[in-house]
Amino acid sequence: MTVMQGETVASSASTAAERPATERGCGTTPPHPRPTGHDRYTISEVAEHTGLSAHTLRWYERIGLMPHVDRTHTGQRRFSNRDLDWLNLVARLRLTGMPVADMVRYAELVRAGAGTFAERERLLTAHREDVRQRIAELQSTLDVLDYKIDIYADARRASERF
Repeated sequence: MTVMQGETVASSASTAAERPATERGCGTTPPHPRPTGHDRYTISEVAEHTGLSAHTLRWYERIGLMPHVDRTHTGQRRFSNRDLDWLNLVARLRLTGMPVADMVRYAELVRAGAGTFAERERLLTAHREDVRQRIAELQSTLDVLDYKIDIYADARRASERF
């Protein structure tokens, strides 16, 4: 099974929380290079599309972060649009500073199915709190930078008047 950003639930009724973030308007997924149904990408095509190296993509697969990539009869990897969606989520999680071990754990939970919703929620909630703390730290640092810039701008303007 290939995990994806919008982990679907097996029920016919779909709540907002069960739909992919892109369907809820909470995130954006870059357009796929090919339309659905024509989505068999080589590792070099995926590397070009995602900006990840082929080495990184193979490593993601090896550690369980990028599980079950289909292969051709000759053993070459063939990625799907769902794989690209998953890689987009992984990229966003990396951008937030989530440790690789936590991302691998999250991928394992996704593969384990609906019985892991509570644990997935706890993992993401804890990480969200870490992100919020880092944002607050960055905002505080930005405030200091703005203060210093204002001092220098005022000093420069004062020196230009004389």
